[in-house]
Amino acid sequence: MAPLRVLCIHGYRQNGSSFREKTGALRKLLKKQVELVYMSAPLPVKQGIPGNENDSVPAAGGDEDPRGWWFSDIQARSFSAQQLCDESLGLDESVSAVREAVAVQGPFDGILGFSQGAAFVAMLCSLQEQRLEPEFSFRFAILVAGFRSACKEHQRFYSAPLQIPALHVFGLEDRVIPDDMSRELLPSFQDTQVLTHPGGHFVPAASAHRQTYQDFLKRFQ
Repeated sequence: MAPLRVLCIHGYRQNGSSFREKTGALRKLLKKQVELVYMSAPLPVKQGIPGNENDSVPAAGGDEDPRGWWFSDIQARSFSAQQLCDESLGLDESVSAVREAVAVQGPFDGILGFSQGAAFVAMLCSLQEQRLEPEFSFRFAILVAGFRSACKEHQRFYSAPLQIPALHVFGLEDRVIPDDMSRELLPSFQDTQVLTHPGGHFVPAASAHRQTYQDFLKRFQ
């Protein structure tokens, strides 16, 4: 049985290669079931810009070549998950980048996102179901530390519950995206499965989580 191919969407201030490193345990946990394919966001993030979301939780100042999927502060070109804004910057570029990744590296069975990347995945699923992106044909989504965007122009993505099956994963001790923010995203999907873990802001991949991941993925094999 061929493994499921999953496109991986990193968090804010990360990039495809750093997210690949951070999800090594997940790749090992699911190696028989999935092939994880990583891409980088098109928007470079300025180093040293304040913002309460750093998905890298860095050892020494963050990842090299930090990237983002959209900016909530257009002037500062920065992002915070809690920041209310009327409009954002860069989302169209990011959708185009995913479209290109699907064309060049696809097809993909599913899509996985972390933090800002998970919020972006929810938007991509909405575009797919509205038939605004005919190249997208994801059969499932995995959203780790996801949330609803606080930006007014993004509310169109939450107008109708999505039918794509989704596994929502979040940590009960997450200080970057508190679990109540992740729970607010649940009603945006009709077919939801939830995996909670006692930790913080990361993609969990302990042996205790294997069964939940595998049971969800078995539906698509």
